[in-house]
Amino acid sequence: MSEKIKVLIIDDHYMVRRGLIALLENFDDFIVVGDVGDARIGVEMCNQHRPDVVLMDIVMPGMDGVSATRAIRSSCPETQVVALTSFHDEERVQEALKAGAIGYLMKNVSVDELANAVRRAHQGQPTLAPEAAQALISATVRPPALGHDLTEREREVLSLMVEGLNNREIAERLVISNSTVKNHVSNILDKLRTSSRTQAVAMAVEHRIIGA
Repeated sequence: MSEKIKVLIIDDHYMVRRGLIALLENFDDFIVVGDVGDARIGVEMCNQHRPDVVLMDIVMPGMDGVSATRAIRSSCPETQVVALTSFHDEERVQEALKAGAIGYLMKNVSVDELANAVRRAHQGQPTLAPEAAQALISATVRPPALGHDLTEREREVLSLMVEGLNNREIAERLVISNSTVKNHVSNILDKLRTSSRTQAVAMAVEHRIIGA
């Protein structure tokens, strides 16, 4: 018989941990080497027990699951982390995967889906809940933010426009010619799809383009 897959559970809800332990114990190929509600202690336990897979809650007080995932992947690179959470917004999904999680599951996952995800993680294979996959797709196909194509100089000029400076004053502030400022302003209006300085300034404020 092959060695059992060692699993560590990190979740701040005691009943969730108890439930996961009960579920995993139904399978002969898993052994839960520990469970903890504090992510910092979980990182220490990972260093101690060297589990094959960590089931990681994402939203926890103190150190969150993303930070804990990053710490575990740094100190225990042989350990795989599967995020197990109730949240599937784009930011959390992306952050968890960037931190090194190999899987992202929802807490309403079935017993068999959870078991298969742990096995796949142990083999180095990813598993994404449909909600997580959809979040990543949505982030990919979303059109770029307004003003994303402004150059650094154009952002400087736009910032001064927001302050209320005219072309001559902008030229003096940036030590460039009036004609250069005029060209920058023209490019800004084109890229923001506006026809006037007033509209460009309004768009910059509304969409928080300056400083973005």
